[in-house]
Amino acid sequence: MKFVYKPYQSSDTIAAIATPPGEGGVAIIRISGTDAIEIAEKVFSGPVRKYVSHTAHLGKIIDLHGKTVDEGLILPMKAPRSYTGEDIVEIHCHGGNLLAKLVLQTVIKAGARAALPGEFSFRAFQNGKLDLAQAEAVQEVIASRNELALKAAEKQLEGALSKHIQTFQKELTDIAAILEAWVDFPEEGLEFASIDEVVQILETVLCKMQKMEQTFEEGKILREGISLCLAGSPNVGKSSLLNALLGKNRAIVTDIPGTTRDLLEENMLLGNLHFRITDTAGIRETEEIVEQEGIKRSKIAMQDADIVLLVFDAERGASEEDKALLSSCNLSKTILIWNKIDLPSPKITDFSTPYCVSLSAKHLIGFDELRSNIEKILWEKGPPSQEEVILTNTRHREALLNAIESCDALIQGIKTGISPEFLSSDMRNTLKELGTIIGTDITEDILSAIFSKFCVGK
Repeated sequence: MKFVYKPYQSSDTIAAIATPPGEGGVAIIRISGTDAIEIAEKVFSGPVRKYVSHTAHLGKIIDLHGKTVDEGLILPMKAPRSYTGEDIVEIHCHGGNLLAKLVLQTVIKAGARAALPGEFSFRAFQNGKLDLAQAEAVQEVIASRNELALKAAEKQLEGALSKHIQTFQKELTDIAAILEAWVDFPEEGLEFASIDEVVQILETVLCKMQKMEQTFEEGKILREGISLCLAGSPNVGKSSLLNALLGKNRAIVTDIPGTTRDLLEENMLLGNLHFRITDTAGIRETEEIVEQEGIKRSKIAMQDADIVLLVFDAERGASEEDKALLSSCNLSKTILIWNKIDLPSPKITDFSTPYCVSLSAKHLIGFDELRSNIEKILWEKGPPSQEEVILTNTRHREALLNAIESCDALIQGIKTGISPEFLSSDMRNTLKELGTIIGTDITEDILSAIFSKFCVGK
């Protein structure tokens, strides 16, 4: 078998720094494998082999020459009661890049191998501590950038997605047995269920799988965040609005038209969601070459954004350029913003757009209404329930789409009287695709590719 990524060697004892790089109070070096206890005893001043599992002990971390590297805690976690299902030892030393690396080097010199990315989680999967969907959820928990994404990842880690997939597999396997009986005993007249009953069960499973697949757009929002684009003519207050949303002076604000000539991008949390917000150059007719390029980039950013915040100046009213810009927008994802309503006699025109907000970026007026309109666009059918299983992983979605396609072909085949041999093939494809989600039917090279994207030390 050809591996795109370096395969893991389960016979080795591995070690890695499990805490993020940088200075901190504590750094953790994790060791896992059959020789974890023996290696730990070589680098620790106490009798690690005699320690009760899951207890912490204070002592000195020493190199192979007996020189003290640091003072810290050691925590043995004996198999199978550990994250990987193997013997694990964690060394807690003082934080800091240099010291943590010195302790890791000491452990490696004592007989461990540096862990590959995701190798600890791979061993947890291999030893039955996690299925593949749960193992992938570990990385999603780490990478979560908002509370909703974290809750979705935690549900997957707890096994909510896996339980749904296993339910689909169980229901389909029961039908597969009937189809195989039709193939093996065509003349026996065996009828565990009528054709109509089989079709009804399959259509119910298909509907459930389709409903799960439809959660992916919500899951993508939770996982990747939402792109917001601030657009409009020069001097309508886009940069002021950006600064107000961020709570800091990120963009230069002046009375000179065309101050912003390139895209300014920032990340922010708004409510429970993560946003990538882009301030664009004011869109107008100009002969200035640099400004023209900025305007070109602004229009591309508007097209690519999940939500466009189109800003108009309430003090001067809508110009012909403003109206032309509004007519070019996709109104289903555009919020028309009348800025500067704090000024006397605002000139606000009703364009009957589905989403419209009046606000003052300078005095922070109208921001609750803006947040409400953003949520309306994002959650057309309402925000996801905390009890709902949400699909967030592209690999899971692709496998589920393939399973849906095969299941639909199976149903149509039964209805049109296709030979049972072909029906069994569609059923096997459906079960195979579902199996790839939780790791019951997946090749080793794909596993290596999946886990290689994990953090080192996890």
